[in-house]
Amino acid sequence: MDDQPKEGGEGDKKIVHTYALVKHSDMSDDIKNEAIEIVTTACEKYAQNYELAAKTVKEAMDKKFGSFWHCCVGEGFGFEVSYETKNIVYLFFGGNLAIVLWKCS
Repeated sequence: MDDQPKEGGEGDKKIVHTYALVKHSDMSDDIKNEAIEIVTTACEKYAQNYELAAKTVKEAMDKKFGSFWHCCVGEGFGFEVSYETKNIVYLFFGGNLAIVLWKCS
């Protein structure tokens, strides 16, 4: 009878990752690390407002790396985009929150 999970024990734990999990990127490491930092900050600050998080990321990237950055933040979406070579990152944050960040002029 010890095989039943006890309250507050292993059976009740839910793992939520608080770091960015990069699924695809062709950015240089410097730009990618800066982008991940910007995305993480925006997603933590605007956890309930994906549109505002995306706008914040886009404006920060435009300011730091020049114009024409685009960003989508959300859950359960697919995408196909045209982008400049070495200027895309697709990542997950906090479990199921997906972020696509790319540059296209």
